[in-house]
Amino acid sequence: QVQLVESGGGLVQAGGSLRLSCAASGGTFTGYAMGWFRQNPGKEREFVAVIRRRDDNTYYADSVKGRFTISRDNAKNTVHLQMDSLKPEDTALYYCAAAVRDSVGYASRYQYNYWGQGTQVTVSS
Repeated sequence: QVQLVESGGGLVQAGGSLRLSCAASGGTFTGYAMGWFRQNPGKEREFVAVIRRRDDNTYYADSVKGRFTISRDNAKNTVHLQMDSLKPEDTALYYCAAAVRDSVGYASRYQYNYWGQGTQVTVSS
């Protein structure tokens, strides 16, 4: 059983930056693809970014490409999401997720086996 704990959310002005972190415990971190999703009330949870377990390849939603960067530190069992040039539409509850296998369906929430509780990001205009 893997436990995921997110941190780093907060309130920032448009154009600013935040760095989210997700600490994993209870499993073999290198055995998981790690993803970030976000959700607003009444809306579907949407894919943001993923870093694969086998080759550290990364994939991003079109809406964040060029602004967000996902990375992992296997020595610290942590995955990060560096968010730059933030926009008000980036406001959401951000979730960290772990998948036991790499998949072409990485943008689907149903490919992920474990989830954190979320960290709120609010971008003011």
